[in-house]
Amino acid sequence: MKFRLAASAEMLYLDLPFVERVARIHERGFEVEIWDWTTKDLAAIAATGAVISSMTGYVRGDLTTADGIGELLATAKQSLAAAEVIDAPRLNLHGTGLDPNGLPVTPREHATGKDWLRAADTLRRVAELGEAAGRVFTLENLNTAVDHPGTPFATAADTLALVEAVDSPGLRLNLDLYHAQIGEGNLIELVRRALPWIGEIQVADVPGRCEPGTGEIRYQAIADELRTLGYDGVVGLEGWASSDSDAALDAYRATFME
Repeated sequence: MKFRLAASAEMLYLDLPFVERVARIHERGFEVEIWDWTTKDLAAIAATGAVISSMTGYVRGDLTTADGIGELLATAKQSLAAAEVIDAPRLNLHGTGLDPNGLPVTPREHATGKDWLRAADTLRRVAELGEAAGRVFTLENLNTAVDHPGTPFATAADTLALVEAVDSPGLRLNLDLYHAQIGEGNLIELVRRALPWIGEIQVADVPGRCEPGTGEIRYQAIADELRTLGYDGVVGLEGWASSDSDAALDAYRATFME
């Protein structure tokens, strides 16, 4: 068993039109991740022949407020229909909707016990949608110190607790190691702990959020541990290129596959 590599078309080849970014990443032999599907030509993306690894699984909403729950469930259904066009197997969620700057639309520094119960119930309903459609929603951890201040249920510990509580094949963890390093660290132990619940792993180095090898994380050790654990899912580069995108993808592949 071995894992597969994907890369985000939102953060690489930024000088190209979006569909050309998708095609270029595909030509380099990687699966492709996209974010907000509402701004994309999905038919054109499908025509590239790229394997789409994941996409954003909602447009608006949150996990805890009455209006937010309704919006999240409604737009999750719309996202499942969009996923059919590009055959995206995983649809990504966050603790609340994020604005174009990555800031929470419904900020909340501290979740109450009732918030936790509402969030788990909302995610159960989302998971049921995923199961019925034969697709998986993934709940991504974020960092609040640098990129996403005020986001509820942001840490890997929070997202893992919610995924475990729902305990459904329609909901898994998108374990983002860039965010986890900033917020929690101890990445190898985190991967070991979360392994049964992981739907995808995302990577970028710290600081800077560029490709592995540009910062403090020993991604080669993490790659070795993933092989030892028998992880056979997707590892996705959700990071910027420190110089040019081809070089970033070369370095990424070398770290995880050599």
